[in-house]
Amino acid sequence: MKRKVCAVITARPSYSRIRTALKAIQEHPDLELQLVVAASALLDRYGTAVKYIEKDGFDITARVFMVLEGENPTSMAKTTGLGVMELSTVFYNIKPDVVITVADRFETMATAIAASYMNIPLCHIQGGEVTGNIDEKVRHAITKLADLHFVASKSASERVIKMGEVPSTVYITGCPSIDIANEVIQDPRLDFNPFTKYGGVGTTDIDYSNGYVVLMQHPVTTEYQQSREHIMETLYAIKDLEIPAFVFWPNVDSGADGTSNGLRAFREIEKPTHLHFFKNMEPNDFLKLLCNSKCLIGNSSVGIRECAYLGVPVINIGSRQSGRDRGENVIDVDYNRMNIEKALKYQISHGRYENDTVYGGGEAGKIIADLIATVPLTFDKKLAY
Repeated sequence: MKRKVCAVITARPSYSRIRTALKAIQEHPDLELQLVVAASALLDRYGTAVKYIEKDGFDITARVFMVLEGENPTSMAKTTGLGVMELSTVFYNIKPDVVITVADRFETMATAIAASYMNIPLCHIQGGEVTGNIDEKVRHAITKLADLHFVASKSASERVIKMGEVPSTVYITGCPSIDIANEVIQDPRLDFNPFTKYGGVGTTDIDYSNGYVVLMQHPVTTEYQQSREHIMETLYAIKDLEIPAFVFWPNVDSGADGTSNGLRAFREIEKPTHLHFFKNMEPNDFLKLLCNSKCLIGNSSVGIRECAYLGVPVINIGSRQSGRDRGENVIDVDYNRMNIEKALKYQISHGRYENDTVYGGGEAGKIIADLIATVPLTFDKKLAY
């Protein structure tokens, strides 16, 4: 009898983080995939990730609308509470044998709570990592609720075990997002026109043939009141260098309205002719865009993970990724346009870095599917220290 595996996707980065595992589960003879799409992954203002999920050939078992407006700490807490209520109903109806939750976004706490209280074995992908702010609390809380741990690196495995998890439940699988990076690196050509395929906002006659940068900067939940100020520093650093830039909208975190307002204000006040703004892209296309760029600027975990494997230079701004394992491709700076500009000049002159496999070598999806099909599924646990 096939094991019913329910994966909950709550945001566009969560899908990229697990897509190859979903595909491997879907194709595994001993597994049945139940895919639940929820939260900002359903919303147009955050790129409607659900469209790309369906385009990739996945059938969606359930859709859960749970995001409350506000983009502040209160709305984050209420969104999580609403998610617990709605996901509990979904799990009751579809009766999965195991539930998968991904990484550290605040909405994933709802998945973990609902599955745990309903005595459904919980599998956590990408636990044991360090970042700070609310993401760190969420990630480690989910680790304590989870029954299986599929971590991306050796250091993450060590942290999970130090937290009292039974070593036999902790598996180093690598990160499924590196699987996509591995596909891209086989054929890294930028074989699509970003403007015609994805639309977006801004001038479409930008000549990016001689190089461009990519900007993806999210608010920091513990610094959400400064999010507009933070993004403005980055935008003016890019403006001063007059290099073409593809700019992406932020995630639905506390402070996202400040980041979004900063992007809009900069666009209206400065009327930049070398910037174009996008909501979202398909995972492969986005990594191809990164792979052909001069540099990624901002604070997205894609700079820490996929860009390390691709060898793309990265400028990591602020504290959002503080403490993460990283490759030599990353320069850390604060929210200061002069420091950002200086780092950007250095990274552009440096060029590509050597590939780094700190987050795996490109086979995580298959490894995860095989483990889910064979490991014991339990929901009773005790501290192991």
